Amino acid sequence: MKIKLDENMPATLATVLTACGHDTDTVPEEDLTGKPDPDVWRKTQQADRLLITQDLDFSDIRQFRPGSHHGLLLVRLVNPSRQNLIEQVTSAFKTEAVETWRRCFVVLTERKIRIRRP
Repeated sequence: MKIKLDENMPATLATVLTACGHDTDTVPEEDLTGKPDPDVWRKTQQADRLLITQDLDFSDIRQFRPGSHHGLLLVRLVNPSRQNLIEQVTSAFKTEAVETWRRCFVVLTERKIRIRRP
């Protein structure tokens, strides 16, 4: 799966996801740090990537309707520490059929994963 990590996700996660076989890049690697969300979104879509973010600006399912994009994983943790982010996302990518998240709006919490499909 092709993935882009937003700037609010730990950089270490890119290494972990790449080791799991995913083509992973990050917002900082592409000099998009601090750029407006629409610019980050446009670049993510142009690269055919699933965006992984904690940014609530991406939480409106009406704006990011399943099927209208290449995939969005919104991470919403009670404890969004660097370590917990890495553990929760890594666990999801190791236990879930993430390939099926393409074109989906996915919300990851400590308790569950909600997937809205096209």
